[in-house]
Amino acid sequence: MAEPKVKYDRQLRIWGEQGQAALEKSSICLLNCGPTGSETLKNLVLGGIGSITVVDGSKVEVGDLGNNFLVDESSLGQSKAKCVCSFLQELNDAVKAKFVEEYPETLIETNPSFFSQFTLVVATQLVENSMIKLDRICREANVMLIFARSYGLTGFVRISLKEHTVIESKPEHFLDDLRLNNPWPELKRLAESVDLNVQDPVAHKHIPYVVILVKMMDEWAKSHGGRLPSTREEKKEFKEFLKAKMFAQDEDNYKEAIESSFKVFAPRGISSELQQILNDISAEVDSNSSDFWVLVAALKDFIANEGSGEAPLEGSIPDMTSSTEQYVNLQNIYQAKAEADFLVIERLVRSTLKKIGRDSNSIPRSTIKSFCKNSRKLKVCRYRLIEDEFNSPNLPELQKYLTDEDYSIAVGIYILLRAVDRFAANYNSFPGQFDSAMDEDIPRLKSTATGLLNDLGCNGATLAEDLINEMCRFGAAELHAVAALVGGIASQEVIKLITRQFVPMSGTYIFNGIDHKSQLLPL
Repeated sequence: MAEPKVKYDRQLRIWGEQGQAALEKSSICLLNCGPTGSETLKNLVLGGIGSITVVDGSKVEVGDLGNNFLVDESSLGQSKAKCVCSFLQELNDAVKAKFVEEYPETLIETNPSFFSQFTLVVATQLVENSMIKLDRICREANVMLIFARSYGLTGFVRISLKEHTVIESKPEHFLDDLRLNNPWPELKRLAESVDLNVQDPVAHKHIPYVVILVKMMDEWAKSHGGRLPSTREEKKEFKEFLKAKMFAQDEDNYKEAIESSFKVFAPRGISSELQQILNDISAEVDSNSSDFWVLVAALKDFIANEGSGEAPLEGSIPDMTSSTEQYVNLQNIYQAKAEADFLVIERLVRSTLKKIGRDSNSIPRSTIKSFCKNSRKLKVCRYRLIEDEFNSPNLPELQKYLTDEDYSIAVGIYILLRAVDRFAANYNSFPGQFDSAMDEDIPRLKSTATGLLNDLGCNGATLAEDLINEMCRFGAAELHAVAALVGGIASQEVIKLITRQFVPMSGTYIFNGIDHKSQLLPL
């Protein structure tokens, strides 16, 4: 068996050893192992999830051979959960796998405590009534839950849990934490020690752009009443101010300074999003608060006092044109400031823990360090109960989507995926499931969808006839290509939730295979 670091080398580069360790400690339950569920779990097993439990009460039928790669002809008539579990185990023998030959709906009704043993439940192909009941069960047990469903050429994925906090959100684009517009004393002193008018051309073209901008910003502020450039004209003037300091056209450091001048124009202090987290009622901590909110409480204290309105410094600097000596000096100053901020935050965290009656060392140093490094990028995600969304969605948003050309098909799919469940409850089959009833099913589904829209407060709203016809034509089939995509999205969200890295999606993800589009509906 390959060593874990070799086996998982590529993904370790994305979420690191800490993220991989979280995956390996987790326990996942899959409800229904048709193509959507099997594809979801396949991705997680290959990624090194700790253990899996497959729950499905059905037997493998001939129809399963055409859309589920985790069963074959030898599986016919056998327990689907057992066969899928066996195939998944072959993909990664480090994963502990077991199966329960039971229909998920029966477990939900008769044994709700069954779900409390898992880190996360992936519920696939459940109808609305079972979704609502399972959501309540998982919320009460504090178990993360993801719903996934593929239906013909359409599908959806929906996360449900009370709250999910993220320290390592890893945004693709985020402003470097250089504090060019608010330098601390050591950075100021370094900048003051550098002469921008040095006559040696080699030395002049190797002054780091950070130093150039700190000095030029200070010079600008002195002649503008302490203000930074704010208007378009002033920003343009500041860039010309920088250009005037160039000795030659090949000075890349000055070009970098001009290109990075927007970093000087950025507002000082923290973002409105971070301020919203600091103002959250959960930041008023007690003995039951999570580690995240204890860290936030300490951060709030730091920003209000020692940080003078700023979050702790990250401590890293980007690559730039510079002499080695000046780059290392600059790097050391940033790292020293970051370490000093970390020590203050650590002290505040220990003090906060003691104040609320918890062990002052219960939050590891490494967690506090990671929190400091990522404190400007914190995320808090909260999800509505699926029952609340179904009974009282955000009506203005729903009405807007129904009339919006870009979203009308996505919200139409969302409504119809609910309508087909109502249809099945009324007629004991899904629309179009039997060819002989197709002509009757189309007006029935249209009437069911209209009734659902009226119940939601969208009186008079209609759905596209073509879309209703398509949903009937699908006959509740799970197509492997769609299941693979929906399962891929679901497994991606599972990894985000378990590793607590990257930001999980909010709202309901709708896949529209008819037009090859994916959209999120926050309802």
